[in-house]
Amino acid sequence: MWLKSLKVIPVIDVLNGMVVHAVRGKRQEYQPLQSTLCKSVEPLEVAKTFKALGFGELYIADLDAITRSSVNFQAFKRIVKETRLRLMVDAGVTDLETVRNLLDCGVSKVIVGTETLSSKNFVNEAVGLFGSKRVIVSLDLKGDKVLRTFGFTNIKNAMYLLHEFNEMGVSGVIILDLTRVGSCEGVNVVFLKEALHALSIDVYVGGGVRDINDLVELKELGVSGVLVATALHSGKISIEKLKQADLL
Repeated sequence: MWLKSLKVIPVIDVLNGMVVHAVRGKRQEYQPLQSTLCKSVEPLEVAKTFKALGFGELYIADLDAITRSSVNFQAFKRIVKETRLRLMVDAGVTDLETVRNLLDCGVSKVIVGTETLSSKNFVNEAVGLFGSKRVIVSLDLKGDKVLRTFGFTNIKNAMYLLHEFNEMGVSGVIILDLTRVGSCEGVNVVFLKEALHALSIDVYVGGGVRDINDLVELKELGVSGVLVATALHSGKISIEKLKQADLL
């Protein structure tokens, strides 16, 4: 059976201008990154490390923007200029101007997360204006509950919401379970299988990846991309093993 290629996409979580170790979405407890790959907590230096290791794409969660609406456009512009990495960025976008500014910085894909989404119509507008390849939706979960703003209502359940995004013409969705981020306790495969069966678009997953066996399983399931941070920085997923599994 033919298997689609799987992108392993390193993640940088930025809080107070530094790269931090994200654990279960408890942002007030996040500590500066400690990594076997890089000694720096400067976002540009960590990005350069991933580039040197052979990665071509990088996911950045701008937690300063998500929590305080203060987007560091210059940092993204500099990372793109100095590394040539393709950036997927979640900066808590709530308006079309911010999406445009991120794209003008050279960001490849702007993430629209349900955590900060004020209305489903915003996804329609962003996809219509900037194209389905440049706007990716993130289904932000805490367990089986959709993480969302107070004003984002009329949601039956997570799967129903995924169907709605699918019908809006997005090219891909990220299923991101914040309760599993940094936990290395595995991905919610049951929900993931249901989503893959129901959707006709690229499905990315984040939160809980433990080791190379998880990545191989996700590839076999048909996942398009996996967001990984803790398992890479801790060495549980080594660069050598990624290359041996033809994942890098």
